[in-house]
Amino acid sequence: MTHSESSVPRSRPVESHALRLDWSQAYWLVPAALAVAPALGMSDFSQSLLLEVMVFAVLAMSLDLLLGQTGLVSLGHAAFFAIGAYAAALSANYLCTDVLVTSCIAVAAGALLALPIGSLCIRLPGFYFLMITFAFSQMIFQVAFRWAKLTGGSDGLLVSSPTLFGSSVLTSRLQLYVTTLVIFVLCFVLLRQVRKSSFGQVLVGIRENTRRMRALGYNVRTYKLMAFTLSASIAAFIGAIYVQFSLFVSPDTAHWAQSATVLVMVLIGGAGTAVGPVIGAAAILLLQHNLSSYTEHWNAVLGLLFVIVIWFSPDGLAGLIQRMNLRARGSGDAGH
Repeated sequence: MTHSESSVPRSRPVESHALRLDWSQAYWLVPAALAVAPALGMSDFSQSLLLEVMVFAVLAMSLDLLLGQTGLVSLGHAAFFAIGAYAAALSANYLCTDVLVTSCIAVAAGALLALPIGSLCIRLPGFYFLMITFAFSQMIFQVAFRWAKLTGGSDGLLVSSPTLFGSSVLTSRLQLYVTTLVIFVLCFVLLRQVRKSSFGQVLVGIRENTRRMRALGYNVRTYKLMAFTLSASIAAFIGAIYVQFSLFVSPDTAHWAQSATVLVMVLIGGAGTAVGPVIGAAAILLLQHNLSSYTEHWNAVLGLLFVIVIWFSPDGLAGLIQRMNLRARGSGDAGH
């Protein structure tokens, strides 16, 4: 059977053509603002916070490939982040400190583990997929926590400083910031292209109507496994990058609470949108760092915010901004 993009159901656009054009231009305001930020005289803490936002934005975008595109809700995504982080850390400590080598090893570790785990998980529907990924995350957490001789256990693991072709790199905060920004932009572009590709449209079709996609001749399990593996590989890669500037990794990176936080980032930002996970990561981390300075119960405040956003805007902050922009344009057109 010949497959064409026209046979794949597409999600309904919620904006006009003019609005889509605005959003395609607005996407680049985020990296542009991040690029200009260091020149504004930010403190070291502010730069570190933006570094963390960019790392978790990539992690959230990789999860959105599963959640927003394919419709698979995972509570084990942080496990692949931790696998990449530990693989890069151990490679740097015992094999080679070259950042290219450690990053490649991290991606390979994430992909190789994702294949058998994904093959098992994708056979299970909805709630069972969620629970098996949760169990997998806790299994990785326990391994990292108890295998103290290798991982450092609860004390964590210090990581050797990275090099590139034998020379020391990422020695200044500005170098760290610029490198992370470049990686963030590249991952954003890659995942946006995946969303726009025929592969991404097939994933949307699987999310919307799995039976129809099977009837059209698509191997649904293969596409789900490909999405799962790609998502895990990106999570492992950004875990390796995180280790390059933190020079430390602990079992907490694999805990289910980390996975839940990333899941909330995607949902509160807007699942299935290119910029939603970025907005969600920025909102959660900035609020977390600010609220924790004023109250011990910042988790409750974030939980309340999550409920309010989902109640009034099920498609997240990105959807809310789109609708506000559309109404503003409608009002402007009516005024003319």
